[in-house]
Amino acid sequence: MTQNPAAPAFAAAAETKKAPLSPLSGLAPFVRPYKGRVAAALAALTLASAATLAIPLAIRRMVDFGFRAEERGLVDAYFGVMLGVVAVLAVASSLRHYLVMTLGERIVADVRTAIFAKIMALDSAFFDRTRAGDIVSRLTADTTQIKSTFGASASIALRNVLLFVGAVAMMIVTSPWLSALVIGAIPLIVLPLVFAGRGVRGRSRAAQDTLAEAAGFAAERIGAARTVQALNGQGAAVAAFRGAAQSAYEAARRSTLARSILTGVGIFLVFASVIAVLWTGAQSVIAGTMSPGRLSQFVLYAVFAASSLGQLSDVYGDVSQAAGAAASIAELLDEQPLVQEASHPVPVAKGQGAIAFSGVGFAYPARPEARVFDGLTLTVAAGERLAVVGPSGAGKSTLFQLLLRFYDPQAGSISIGGVPIAGMSLADLRDQIALVPQDPVIFAASIGDNIRLARPGASDEDVRKVARLAAADGFITRLPQGYDTLVGERGVTLSGGERQRLAIARAMLRDAPILLLDEATSALDAENEQEVQAALDAAMEGRTSLVIAHRLATVRDADRIIVLDQGRIVEEGRHADLVAQNGLYARLASLQFGGADR
Repeated sequence: MTQNPAAPAFAAAAETKKAPLSPLSGLAPFVRPYKGRVAAALAALTLASAATLAIPLAIRRMVDFGFRAEERGLVDAYFGVMLGVVAVLAVASSLRHYLVMTLGERIVADVRTAIFAKIMALDSAFFDRTRAGDIVSRLTADTTQIKSTFGASASIALRNVLLFVGAVAMMIVTSPWLSALVIGAIPLIVLPLVFAGRGVRGRSRAAQDTLAEAAGFAAERIGAARTVQALNGQGAAVAAFRGAAQSAYEAARRSTLARSILTGVGIFLVFASVIAVLWTGAQSVIAGTMSPGRLSQFVLYAVFAASSLGQLSDVYGDVSQAAGAAASIAELLDEQPLVQEASHPVPVAKGQGAIAFSGVGFAYPARPEARVFDGLTLTVAAGERLAVVGPSGAGKSTLFQLLLRFYDPQAGSISIGGVPIAGMSLADLRDQIALVPQDPVIFAASIGDNIRLARPGASDEDVRKVARLAAADGFITRLPQGYDTLVGERGVTLSGGERQRLAIARAMLRDAPILLLDEATSALDAENEQEVQAALDAAMEGRTSLVIAHRLATVRDADRIIVLDQGRIVEEGRHADLVAQNGLYARLASLQFGGADR
């Protein structure tokens, strides 16, 4: 899976910098491809700010010279100029809003794509310890917070930064000594806001995490709604979610309270300073050392500066919230899979079917103390049909997980065609293998698209052919839209047997040299099992096949059967030989066949 090159930089920014808003700096690589649009937005922003700052100049002239009958023409001219300035302001502001908002949408779309690509590249160990709802919350709620910042908040912030800088510059030109009073008060205003903003950021991060937990709980229960209802667990589930939602609300309330206090304090400090300066200027006008027009001009610039600073304090709250969301996203983008792509992968030609497990030792990362295999050695010849049987928990499915490199063993090695799978690219490795899991995953798409997942470019005829081989064509053609029928999330509208037949058709369409069957016919009735088993026998012809089965009748004709128990191969041979040994396999056969097979 190709990762967006901006993603590592985003994660590194959150990891290496300690400033409160540093996670947002990691978004710079996502902005860089659109620097032309950024430049255009800045140009429109500068023009709009310049038009705004020109208005007090005209007002000063009118106050000092324009309110006399003989100056009517001058008044009209000033108002005409102001109308033109307002028109420029309107057009520039509209353009600025469009450019900044669409830039925010574009950046967040890229961030979401990078997150999804990263998720798809992570290994099974990550998903063992992380709930899907938490991941989806990062992909939706957190990125929405960033979108708000890079859209409306960024537009407001940039506009007010320019207005503030321009207004302060014009204040200095208008009255240096009054400006000195205003500028001297700025640290008293800004420093409390910065320190308070840290609290807003921390509370925002807590609110985002709590919301992710609530979303994870909801996603899990919704995905298992039938099980919850069958157990009459709706009341308990609703009560638990109510508690999670209440926790999310309390976290959001605390974050909002901190931000509200920050906003109120900022507004009071800003406008209190304006009032103090205005009072000082009024004393100068009374003393005759300043004209009313000059004071009006200074006051307007001071109001522009104050309102800009006040809005910046409000936006700082938004930005602090976005920084919390960005930190969560950065953690996800910084996640490193335990299963790493080979740095220099060995090219592998499709068709190398021989498999070898050599001294494999393995424990699942989530349970390192529980060893599944300890020195397992197993060789499967190309084209051999190997059956794997044994009690539950013996390690049968783990063989498949390791062969597909969902996990890497802690000791030993696994090879295909003499090439260690750790030296192959994951794509090349998995191109060698077709899997039919015990619990097949069917997506919320059409039946045809579900089968075609194994080979996206497959024709309709190819799809129908493998469906017929998997004994699925009969039930598919009876559906209202046939192969175009939508099956609902997780194939909820299909029976277990129908889902299993689709998974078998999908594996057949993949046409890989290695076939892994994990209880591939367990959900079928006896009649359909015979049909599908015949199809599987044909599919296994000429392929290296590993078959996990609890029903021994399905593996009696295997070339070789191994019996796993507590991660060790305790018996090996053909069906008749193993029955004659009177060991674990014989006991399993006796339970299933009675005395008829002995």
